[in-house]
Amino acid sequence: MSDLRVEVAVVGAGLMGAATAWELSRRGVSVALVEAFDPGHRHGSSHGTSRIVRRAYADPFYVRLTARAMERWAEAESDTGTTLLRSTGGLDHGRARDPVGLAGLMLQEGVPHELLSAAEAQARWPGMRFDGPVLFHPQAGVLDADAAVAAWVRRVGELGGVVLRRTRVLGIEPAGDGVLLRTDGPAIAADRVVVAAGPWLPELAPALGVPVGLPPLTVTQQQVFHFRLRDPGAAWPTFVHKGQLQLFGLPSGADGGSRPAFKVAQHDGGTPTTASGRDGVVDPASRERVAGYVAEFLPGLDPEPVAEASCLYTTTPTEDFVLDRVGPVVVVSPCSGHGAKFAALVGVLAADLVLGRGSAEPRFALAAAAVW
Repeated sequence: MSDLRVEVAVVGAGLMGAATAWELSRRGVSVALVEAFDPGHRHGSSHGTSRIVRRAYADPFYVRLTARAMERWAEAESDTGTTLLRSTGGLDHGRARDPVGLAGLMLQEGVPHELLSAAEAQARWPGMRFDGPVLFHPQAGVLDADAAVAAWVRRVGELGGVVLRRTRVLGIEPAGDGVLLRTDGPAIAADRVVVAAGPWLPELAPALGVPVGLPPLTVTQQQVFHFRLRDPGAAWPTFVHKGQLQLFGLPSGADGGSRPAFKVAQHDGGTPTTASGRDGVVDPASRERVAGYVAEFLPGLDPEPVAEASCLYTTTPTEDFVLDRVGPVVVVSPCSGHGAKFAALVGVLAADLVLGRGSAEPRFALAAAAVW
């Protein structure tokens, strides 16, 4: 017996789950959005006020996907009445990042860009240093992930959906043509279920009835650091710098405190962990590496962090996403450490799979079919 009956249950109210629930609700579908903590919690991958939005990828598939995502972010801002993106422009540099090759791909895909020398870039953005050619593209900026999750969850409720906070899903079972969700609260009967459990997916997949064919998933704890700008009025773009290490940076937003700060982190080199077993302790070696990078390449920042935090990546072997359906189960994400910028689009793609409109993108598909 169920205590609640809906067309679609969505497990997880992070960026991907909240976006999916919002998109389904907009289409008139009855939704229950189930979150083990409170939406906007700090235990996973979707929190914070500063995430990079950029067009520059070495893979034309993702360049094209960013164009579609930007359209959906504009729609999300319009529907929720909330500013979610802030434009800053973006930089790519470092020998391993290949800014010259990226510029060729930007030209091929019609993305506005400039290729600058190190001296030209340093003159344009005092306080930043470069060791070779620099790609600048204006269609980059910062996403407020906290604001996006809050806005989507609010709209789900306004559109008639049910939001169950602090409710853990214990299992998902076949029930006729649909599913039954067992939780530590109400039992939920649904025609379809979307599993957007992020870093909890590897642990919960068997209990949640996630189909076989899920690729191997690696969960790592990453560290981010915020550094005070020496010139509070400096307007820096986001950046990705790939040499021996791969680092990224962007304006901190509220995460860096009340005074202007810049967020800098290492994209690679995370510590393997699990969502339930992470310690949340910032790795001092990571702090030292990032502070050393700041001292060398970002002299416009005070190299002593004013704030720091950890988050989780859940990465597939190809660093592609997971977005597919088998029977009544739709698996959404994980996003391999670069998915936040696509969340508004992922919600649309997931809703289409739920409603049987179109098939999964092959690069995001489960490796093998399963039959419930």
